[in-house]
Amino acid sequence: METILTVNHLTKKFGYLTAVKDLSFSIEKGNVYGILGPNGSGKSTTLGIVLNVVNRTAGDFSWFGGTITTHTALKKVGAIIERPNFYPYMTAIQNLKLVCKIKEVPQDKIEEKLEMVGLLERKNSKFSTYSLGMKQRLAIASALLNDPEILILDEPTNGLDPQGIHQIREIIKKIASQGTTILLASHLLDEVEKVCSHVIILRKGEKLYSGRVDEMLTSYGFFELRANDEAALVTFLSKHASFGPIKQENGLITAILKEEMKATTLNEDLFNNGIVLSHLVKRKESLEEQFLNLTNNKD
Repeated sequence: METILTVNHLTKKFGYLTAVKDLSFSIEKGNVYGILGPNGSGKSTTLGIVLNVVNRTAGDFSWFGGTITTHTALKKVGAIIERPNFYPYMTAIQNLKLVCKIKEVPQDKIEEKLEMVGLLERKNSKFSTYSLGMKQRLAIASALLNDPEILILDEPTNGLDPQGIHQIREIIKKIASQGTTILLASHLLDEVEKVCSHVIILRKGEKLYSGRVDEMLTSYGFFELRANDEAALVTFLSKHASFGPIKQENGLITAILKEEMKATTLNEDLFNNGIVLSHLVKRKESLEEQFLNLTNNKD
């Protein structure tokens, strides 16, 4: 599969603050990637570096396998990393014609892109009459004028109402379905879960996870248990090869599974070893719980 962007050991420091720390990942053609993390995790800084608007401190990155310069590569990139900024008293058509001149691309795709973002009927309305969601959609149309191979979006639904959020997410899916690779930064797990195929999770500039979104859900889960002989139960679980960490809190024992196991199998095994349970529940962490566990870990 063709690699669009490769990031190697990228670091960015602002004085004593390290915004991005030894970050490496790659973006493959045809997928939708989410850079996910709390505010201040280094998402926008990372996008700024690969778009050549923020200077890196260390490490490097390359576009399209490093066969072309970054300046040339960025002509094949569409990006929105700040609030949409158009001339308020010009219409959508007039604003996009100006963008075409600046980008040195033909004007014949303007109406096609406006239709893609649902603004064709408002093409002759002034930008000042647009809602925040419409302004964001016009910005996406603007970023698509050069038919980019990759579209980069920084917090695309920030500040929008639920309808505006839904519209932007549907547009992102539509663009992706037509073969455009997408890289978006978000602090919303829900957003990444709904529109992305891959996720890179950042915390304080460091990568905590990188891979497919659906593979984050393939953990084997955990058991919650109680028994009269708590010590015997903990000893049994600690020695069992199928279990990882064992936690004890107020008589409730949590045992993380390292491989698949049925509750009935564990119950029988414990009973045969003289341990009778008063409580047994098998659970799976939701994606949200896994994300919070990753990003809330204390230093």
